[in-house]
Amino acid sequence: MSGLTGRDFFVSDAVFIWRFDGMGGIVPLEQSECVDKQHPCWLHLNYTHPQSADWLANSPLLPDMARDLLAGESLRPRVTRMGEGTFITLRCINGSTDERPDQLVAMRMYINENMIITSRQRQVLALDDVINDLKSGTGAKDVGGWLVDVCDALTDHASEFIEQLHDQIIDLEDDLLDQQIPQRGQLALLRKQLIVMRRYMAPQRDVFARLASERLPWMDDDERRRMQDIADRLGRGLDEIDACIARTAIMADEISQMMQESLSRRSYTMSLMAMVFLPSTFLTGLFGVNLGGIPGGSWGFGFAFFCLMLVILVVAVIVWLKRSNWL
Repeated sequence: MSGLTGRDFFVSDAVFIWRFDGMGGIVPLEQSECVDKQHPCWLHLNYTHPQSADWLANSPLLPDMARDLLAGESLRPRVTRMGEGTFITLRCINGSTDERPDQLVAMRMYINENMIITSRQRQVLALDDVINDLKSGTGAKDVGGWLVDVCDALTDHASEFIEQLHDQIIDLEDDLLDQQIPQRGQLALLRKQLIVMRRYMAPQRDVFARLASERLPWMDDDERRRMQDIADRLGRGLDEIDACIARTAIMADEISQMMQESLSRRSYTMSLMAMVFLPSTFLTGLFGVNLGGIPGGSWGFGFAFFCLMLVILVVAVIVWLKRSNWL
């Protein structure tokens, strides 16, 4: 693909349209400027915007298979070779304050040696790190280096979130050692976040490994080695997730055991109280019948004597329970 100019990439409602300057920086792409391997173009779109959606549907620069995928139909991490280019879907930690971090943001991209077309709906927080490096002139110089930097930033954000989940598990374990049960739903939410991360980061690790192994023409050997290092780092994060999931299962069992023991202690206490007052209940029921011949019925101190006998009986039962090691 040759003879590309900025006019081919012009979209009025694009998030941005930049051109690599070949020295680690970016500049706005003018419509008259040429786009080539030494100065590729990066077009970033929000596919929900009307002009962006129209460009994705009609631009001759995109293969037919990539159009729908860039328009939001690809969710799980994947990599697909499409002629001269490659389509990739990756997942990023959600940086919105209105949503949980585990509600991952999908980032879709179509790449060849001359251009990078990326699309999203929600903001991709990890791209800010890559953009800041490019604006400061310390970023990637070509398409392959840009992809490695993006994957590195995505993995950094995922590792930070995994570390946060790990710290939460440590806090919950410390609380359990102090016999403090977490709030209802806290452990379930933590376990759900771990499972969601496991579901999407495992195929994303496979995407990184495949990018490192395939002989893509716009990636050199050094970039492939860096990509393999990123895949290995994410793999270690997945091992941490698996360990955290196992620890949450152990905590759930411990919480169930603590609650069962608490219930057993309460039931045992109630049983002992019933045993203590059972003889006195029997006597009060017996002497409470409205029939003649009740002993002491005509004696003025009969009621007081009866109460004293009940107290002695209760004390005697308590002493017997202690000697029997029931109390």
